[in-house]
Amino acid sequence: MGQAKILVVEDEVIVARTIASQLHQLGYIVTGTASSGKNAIVKALETKPELVLMDIILKGEMDGITAASEIRKQLDIPMIFLTAYGDEHTLERAKITQPFGYVVKPFTIKDLRIAIEIGLSQHKLERELRENRDQLATLLNCMSDAVIATNEQGMITFMNPAAEKITGWQQAEVLGRNVSDILHIIDESTEQLIENPVAKVLREQKVVYLEEFTSLVTKDGRRVPIGDSASPLRLGQNEIGGAVVVFWDLSERRQKEYLEQALKKEQELNRLKSLFISTVSHEFRNPLAMIQTAVELIDIQGTKLTEAKRNTYLTRIYGAVQSMEKLMEDVLFMGKAEAGYLLYSPAPIKLDKFCQELIEEFSLIENSYHEIVFNSHSQNTDAVMDERLLHYLFRNLLSNAAKYSEPGSKIKFDLTCDLADGVAIFQVKDQGIGIPTADQNRIFDSFYRASNVQSIHGNGLGLVIVKKCIDAHNGKIEINSQLGLGTTFTVTLPLQ
Repeated sequence: MGQAKILVVEDEVIVARTIASQLHQLGYIVTGTASSGKNAIVKALETKPELVLMDIILKGEMDGITAASEIRKQLDIPMIFLTAYGDEHTLERAKITQPFGYVVKPFTIKDLRIAIEIGLSQHKLERELRENRDQLATLLNCMSDAVIATNEQGMITFMNPAAEKITGWQQAEVLGRNVSDILHIIDESTEQLIENPVAKVLREQKVVYLEEFTSLVTKDGRRVPIGDSASPLRLGQNEIGGAVVVFWDLSERRQKEYLEQALKKEQELNRLKSLFISTVSHEFRNPLAMIQTAVELIDIQGTKLTEAKRNTYLTRIYGAVQSMEKLMEDVLFMGKAEAGYLLYSPAPIKLDKFCQELIEEFSLIENSYHEIVFNSHSQNTDAVMDERLLHYLFRNLLSNAAKYSEPGSKIKFDLTCDLADGVAIFQVKDQGIGIPTADQNRIFDSFYRASNVQSIHGNGLGLVIVKKCIDAHNGKIEINSQLGLGTTFTVTLPLQ
């Protein structure tokens, strides 16, 4: 650091000249000498030295400590005190000016050089550190993301304007306060308070992230959806000096997601409406055409119509009417369910008796050519459920099993009441064509039909009704299916 410019402040002329001479020998530039505090201030402002050698005891009304303090207020330069006094009171006063060293008289030229070089180096490092800190503060203050820093005890040491805006707190209010007093984060779905990320970072000493759907409760009680990350501030390899939390406001993004979801839902509803109209129209057209054809044949043949043919035509008409009634029943059921008017009316019921009566009714009405084998694996089958919804549920499952199985094949219908878990487990197992794996996640969607059943008559509402009935009971349904081997539907419903 040769050629550094130094101002010498010493009221003893001979001592001042000696110091100046020594500085010249060491390769420094002496910008001037001053013998009083006031003169030192004037010379410092005029010559702008890079360092001041200041005698603590000066003649006149202003001593070296006061003069150094005034110079430091106006110039960012290091100060080294020259003193023959080492008493505690003088040193405590000198500390106020934040000197960069002391040289005790008498001193050697080597002592002088060491003090100057250390002072210049330390000042340069502090200036660079300050500049870096200022640059970092500027960057953090300009960031759109909120930033809060704490010490190792979780006390706030910094908050940028973005954090002030989101939290509603000002930095002046929170400095020195525990971050848990400011950052109140809750789970949006459970409304429960989430552990402060800073506490977790300080405990685990690693980066942590918030889960999705979390909100910050602001100073005025508003809730702001946020995302965040918190990281440890490391002082050394194994030492944590604090933590920094970076978080951002997700309100606009969340609002955009809600709008996109609403638009998607509206588009899906419009698609379903169109599909509903076309499906229902198609499903009604077939039985109506059958009725019309049968009536025309009866009218044309008149008295020539044999009893056998008349019965055949009437059977067709009756079957078509039944098909239309079933479709209307399904449509009305779905309409109530979608509108939120599906009534759930639980009442005491014996499940084994219900299942047996349902099978008898199904076999009689459907004219099914399948053997339905029912087994109850429990002695006590008492439950509290909605019999009407159970009827819809298992009528549709049995109908599907019959529709997609070869005539004469067996359909197994099992019931187990697990009193320990408080659930009833029903299984409907067929030996039919099975459901492709790719279709299994969508078979409960309205009007969706598996890719291998397109040629078989159906409207895609049966399993949707099944799911609605199960949801009304707070139950669940599982599928196990293999192509060509059959399908098993397992329905689990609470007994009470």
